[in-house]
This record gives sequence, structure tokens and C-alpha cells, in this order.
Amino acid sequence: MLKLTFCLRRLPSLTLAQFQDYWLNRHGPLVRRLQPALRMVRYVQLHRLDTDLAAGMARVRGAPEPFDGIAELWWTDAESFRAAGRDAEGRAAGRLLLEDEAKFIDLPNSPLWLNREEVIYAAQDGAA
Repeated sequence: MLKLTFCLRRLPSLTLAQFQDYWLNRHGPLVRRLQPALRMVRYVQLHRLDTDLAAGMARVRGAPEPFDGIAELWWTDAESFRAAGRDAEGRAAGRLLLEDEAKFIDLPNSPLWLNREEVIYAAQDGAA
């Protein structure tokens, strides 16, 4: 599996609630619609919780300002990822996503990278 992790910071003009609403209800459906052209097999949004529990944890650890969300995108392998980039439909889908992302994501301050997971521990039988 090949995974892209995208750590999102919202545009300064948006509140966290506005950012999360747009990302979930406008961008999410766009990604779903474009999925065949992009050849992704999984897309997950991780929305930041703005709570006293999260703030306390960050304060204790001396953590930097959190990201507003994280997007995880999976492909079966590097060849699937490359194939979407070689295909005209895949490139067009990528351009549409980038245009939409510019409406709510602070792109220059939102790092992304390709990676693979190395599972150290996973609960058995779906137990947490």
C-alpha cells in the first residue's frame, strides 16, 4: 500500500468550523466523485477536536500549534499512483482537487508526503 498524508492548515479567513464543514461536505464528495480517475482505494479525513482535553494534552507536552486536519489517501501501490498521473483523466481530476483545495487550505503551510505504514501494534478482532 502507498499512502499520502496531507497535514492541513486552514486559510486564515476561515474558522475551524467553516474549514471542517467545507472539507467534509464539499471537498469530500468531490474526492469521492473523482476517485476512479485518481485510482485511490481509500480516503479518510481526520478532523481536529478543539477541546480542553486536546489543549491540555498539547500544553503538557509543549506541542506546537496543531494542524486543522489530516487527509489520508491510499493507493494499492506506487504504479497505481503513477498511472493516475499519466492518464489525462487522472491529471484533470488532480487539477480539480488542487483548485478546490485552494479555497479552504493554506497550501504553502500544509505539508504532505508519500509513505508506507509500519504497524507496530494492532488490536485483534477490531477491539480497541
